[in-house]
Amino acid sequence: MKVAVRYYTKTGNTKRLAESIGNAVGVEALPISTPITEPVDILFLGNSYYAFSIDPEVRDFVKGLDKNKVGKIVNFGSAAMLNSTYKKVKAVADKVGIPMDEREFHCKGEFKGIHKGKPDESDMKAAAEFAKKIVGD
Repeated sequence: MKVAVRYYTKTGNTKRLAESIGNAVGVEALPISTPITEPVDILFLGNSYYAFSIDPEVRDFVKGLDKNKVGKIVNFGSAAMLNSTYKKVKAVADKVGIPMDEREFHCKGEFKGIHKGKPDESDMKAAAEFAKKIVGD
């Protein structure tokens, strides 16, 4: 099974989660500025809410994906205030014709002193275990 990990972050929280996921599944976690050039069965996509939506860079990244190169997207991320970005990412992925796994990983993230220290080591471990389960299915 071929797996890729891509992420978008402004605070570094999602990058830390992406690195835990990448280490767990044996691939390098890369920013979304690195395109998917080879076919993958699973694309772990890390992102968060910014101004109540996904960042336009994330939207453009998903819009630019080749449905013949990505089997499915697995969403993950962290946020201080809002919860999952799943519905926002899925709306874009649906337009491109790439399915999204219904499972996702989400945890609290530190922002301006809220949820200080999050994601923490237990969150990193949980993200890694989540990724191993996805890849193992």
